[in-house]
Amino acid sequence: MTENVVHLFKDHQTEQPTEPATPVTAVPEPVKPVRLWKRTGRAIAHAATHDRTKGAGRAVVRHGSYIIGGTRIVTRRAWDGRTGARYERLLRAAEAAGNYEAAGDWEERLSRFREQRHRRRMDLLMAPEKLVKGAAYGAGGGLGALIAIGIALAIANKDVSDVVTPLMALVELIRLLVTLVTILWGPLVAVGPWLALAGVWAVGRHRGAAPQWALPANARTDDAGAPITPSVVVTALRDLGVAPLRNAIKEMGDAGAAMLGPIRIAGCGVEVDVTLPSGVSTAEVQGRRRKLAENLARHEHEVFITLPTAARTVRLWIADSGALDEPIGPSPLVTDETMTADYTKGKAPWGQDLRGDAAALSLYQRHLLITGLSNQGKTAALRALALWLALDRSVEFRVADLKGAGDWAMFDGLATVLIQGPTDEHVIEATEMVEGGVTEMERRLQAPPGTKFPPLILLVDEAQVAFMCPAVDDEKRPYGGSKATSRYFMAARKIHNQGRAVNVTLWQGTQDPTDQNLPKLVREGAHTRASLALGTESQARMALGDKAVDGGAAPNLLRPGLDKGTVVVASDGIKIPAGQASITVRTHYIDTDTAKEIAQRAKNLRGGVTTLHVVNDGEDRDALADIYDVLGDTARTLTADVLKRLSALSENTYGTWTPGDLKRVLEDAGAEPYKSDGRMVVGRERVARALANRISESSTSVEA
Repeated sequence: MTENVVHLFKDHQTEQPTEPATPVTAVPEPVKPVRLWKRTGRAIAHAATHDRTKGAGRAVVRHGSYIIGGTRIVTRRAWDGRTGARYERLLRAAEAAGNYEAAGDWEERLSRFREQRHRRRMDLLMAPEKLVKGAAYGAGGGLGALIAIGIALAIANKDVSDVVTPLMALVELIRLLVTLVTILWGPLVAVGPWLALAGVWAVGRHRGAAPQWALPANARTDDAGAPITPSVVVTALRDLGVAPLRNAIKEMGDAGAAMLGPIRIAGCGVEVDVTLPSGVSTAEVQGRRRKLAENLARHEHEVFITLPTAARTVRLWIADSGALDEPIGPSPLVTDETMTADYTKGKAPWGQDLRGDAAALSLYQRHLLITGLSNQGKTAALRALALWLALDRSVEFRVADLKGAGDWAMFDGLATVLIQGPTDEHVIEATEMVEGGVTEMERRLQAPPGTKFPPLILLVDEAQVAFMCPAVDDEKRPYGGSKATSRYFMAARKIHNQGRAVNVTLWQGTQDPTDQNLPKLVREGAHTRASLALGTESQARMALGDKAVDGGAAPNLLRPGLDKGTVVVASDGIKIPAGQASITVRTHYIDTDTAKEIAQRAKNLRGGVTTLHVVNDGEDRDALADIYDVLGDTARTLTADVLKRLSALSENTYGTWTPGDLKRVLEDAGAEPYKSDGRMVVGRERVARALANRISESSTSVEA
C-alpha cells in the first residue's frame, strides 16, 4: 500500500501542469559615464570649432569691444574737455621727446586753461543770484507787456474780458508744454539708454576699437594699399605687440602723433622717422617687421626698417602697394652711347634706390664681393659694373668665368685674360691668373715711390667653384679650400691685404654663401659687399657683415625670383643715408646682346686688345713669338702695353721685364721699337718680318 501511495504521489507530481516560461527580454548594457563624457566632449569641440560658432563668437567680441571702447573714448573726451589732462599729456610727451620749446608752449596753454576754468566756476557761483534778478525783471516786464496788449485788445473789441486774454494764452501754452513733456518723457526714458549705447557703439566702430582677429575678413583686407597717414602708422605701431609702446601711445594726449616726424614722399613710397618712447628699443620694432607690414596693409618686402643717426629712432620706408614689382628704367649705359668712365673720380650708374634716386657706386681701389642665390641676377649686376669701367681705357681686366655659359664672352678682345669654364682645369688657370695679379702687385709695391700704376681688375665670377676645387698641384698644395696652403685662397688674401694701394683689386661673384665656399677672411676683405636674395639671416651676415644686418640690412627677406637684380649694398663707395649701414638698390638689367654693344664701344676706345684664353707659366718660351701673339691685329702697340700683355701671358717669364729687356730682344731680332707721335711703339709688321726671316734662316741651315 505504501508503494501505491508513493506511486500515486509521483504521478501527481508529474501530472501537475507547468507554468509557461516567461520570455527573457535583453536588458541593454548601461552606457559607461566615461564614454558618455567623451561623446559629449567631441560634440562640444565640434560645435565650438565650427565656422558658424567662431563667426558668432567673433561678432559678439567685436560688437562688445565697440561698445566698451566707444564708452572709454567718449568718457576720455569728456574728461579731457573738463580738465587739463590733455595739456598735461602733451606736456609730458614733449618733454619725453626732448622738445622743451613745445613743452613750454603746452605749459602756458595749461595755465590759460586753468585760469579760464576758474573764471567760469566763479561765474557759476554767482549765477543763481543773477538768474533770480533776471527772472524777476523779466517776469515783471513780460507781465506788464501782456497786460498792455490785453488793454489794447479790450479797447479794440470793446470787451473788458480781453484784458486777461494774453495772460490766459500764456497759461495755455505752459499747460500744453507740460502735457507734451508728460507724454514724451516715458518713451525718451525708455529709448534714451539705447540711443546712448548706439552712439558709443558707433564711436568704437569708427575708431576700430575691436581687436584685428575679431574683424570680418572684408574689413581686414579693404585697406590693402591704402595711403599712409599718421593715424595709420600710429595704429600699426600700437598693434605691434610691444606692451610698453602700446601703453605709451595710450598715455599720449595726441594718440602718439608726437612720435612721428614728417611723412615724406620717397620714390615709389613714403618715409617717416619714428621716435620711440622710453622703454622701447629699436630692436623690438625691427624684429617685428612682418607684423608691422601687415598692420600697414603691406607685404613684408614693401616695408624697410633702418636706424638713422637720432637715438631711439627708427626710419620706416613704406612702398606703394605693388610698386616694387614694377621694373625700373634702362641703364644710362644703354641710353647714352657717348658715356665714358673715370676709374678715379667717376661712379658706375648701377640702378635706383628705394627712394627712386639714382644709385651710383665708386669702384676706385675697392675690392668687391657680390653674392646671392642662384639665378637672381648676380652676374648681370657684376657685369654692369665691369661694362661701365671698361669705358675707361686705362683699366685692364683679367676675367675668369667659372660657369662658362658665355655671360662674359663679350670681354674677348677687351680683357687681357679671359677664362671660361667650370672644370678643375679652368680653376687652375683662374688661380694662376690671380697669382699673376699677386706678382704684379708685388712688382708695383717695389717700384720707386710716386710711381703711377694703371688699374688692374682681377674678376672671378662663380668664385665658389675655386674654393671648392679638390685639385692639387705637383707640390701637393690644393687649389681650393681655405688653408694656409690653399693657392686660390692665399692669392685672394694677399691681394686683399695690399692690392688696393697699387690699383690691383679683386672682384668676386659667388652664390649661396657658406663658410666652406666663401671663407670668412676673404669675404671680410672686400670693401664693397653686395647681396641679392638669400635664404637665411646667417647667410646675410656672411654676405654683408654683422654691422649691416644689425642695422636693418635683410637680403634674406628679398623674394627669390620676384626681386631679381635687387641688391643690398654695404660700402663707403655709395651714398647711404646718414645713420644707416646699408642701402637697397634695384639694379639696371643689361641683357647679353646689349652688353655686347657696350663692350664693342669699349673696344673702339681701346683700339684692340689681345685676349689670352690660357694662362701659361712654363719656363721655355719663344719671346719673339710671344711678342707677336700679344700684338694682335694692331699695326703698332705701345711698348708699355706690350709689357703688360706679356706679363699676363707668363708672369714667371715676363713679370720682371723692363722696357730695356723688350728693346734688347727686338733689336736682336731686327724689329727694334720706334717712336710714333712721340711715344715708343712696337710695329707688328717688323716683328712678323723678323719671325719670317728667322724661319727662313732655320730652313736654310737645315738644308745645309
